[in-house]
Amino acid sequence: MKINNIGPSGVNPYNRNFNKIENTKASGMKADKLEISSQAKELQNSSQIPEQRQARVDELKKQLENGTYKVDANATAKSIIDFYFKK
Repeated sequence: MKINNIGPSGVNPYNRNFNKIENTKASGMKADKLEISSQAKELQNSSQIPEQRQARVDELKKQLENGTYKVDANATAKSIIDFYFKK
C-alpha cells in the first residue's frame, strides 16, 4: 500500500469537486422568479364565499364545537367513489 502518492492520483478529489461548486456559484446563477398575472390577482381578490356556503360552514363549525356533528359514512364513500370514477 502506498502512503505518499506522486502525480495526479495524489490530488484530493474532494478539493476538485469543491472548487467546481465554488466556480458555479461565482458564475452568477439566476434566482427563481414567480409572476402572478393580473387576471389571477383579480380572481383572488374577487372570490368571496357565497352566503349559502358561509352559512353551511358556520353551521358545521357550531356542530363540531358542540360535539353533535355526525359523519355520514355512506355519503362520504359515495363521494369518494364518484370522484375516482369521474361520475
